Amino acid sequence: MAFKQITPSFSAAPQLSKDDFAAAAKAGYRSIISSRPDGEEPGQATADEMARMAGEHGLAFAHVPIAPGKATDADADRMKEALDALPQPTLGFCRSGMRAATLWALAEADHADPATIIGQAKTAGYDLADLKPALKRRSEGAGK
Repeated sequence: MAFKQITPSFSAAPQLSKDDFAAAAKAGYRSIISSRPDGEEPGQATADEMARMAGEHGLAFAHVPIAPGKATDADADRMKEALDALPQPTLGFCRSGMRAATLWALAEADHADPATIIGQAKTAGYDLADLKPALKRRSEGAGK
């Protein structure tokens, strides 16, 4: 699977398979963040199973689940905490990679201007233009 690098410290990807954890470790990632709620679709590995697979490859793991299109400031704050606590670089994933990219963007809003964040995501293939108002609000401190 192709991991889409957004910044040198964060990439996003669709649902990871067991083999993808080995590939992520081999590619130099040190942490995995899952943005998928458990039970989102039949047969999906649980966060506990994903944490175990990450650990088998020496990767740290965090679970910051959100429903598609439903990221809140609390979710963004949890993502920021995970990104700050985990070793870098980090690979975030969800069903398509979009929620992982969205949470990363919202978590980064106090480090970069919205246009830069949206541009970085777009270069990796994620259109986050609709997040501009939320990014602006968070960058101005309203989301903290």
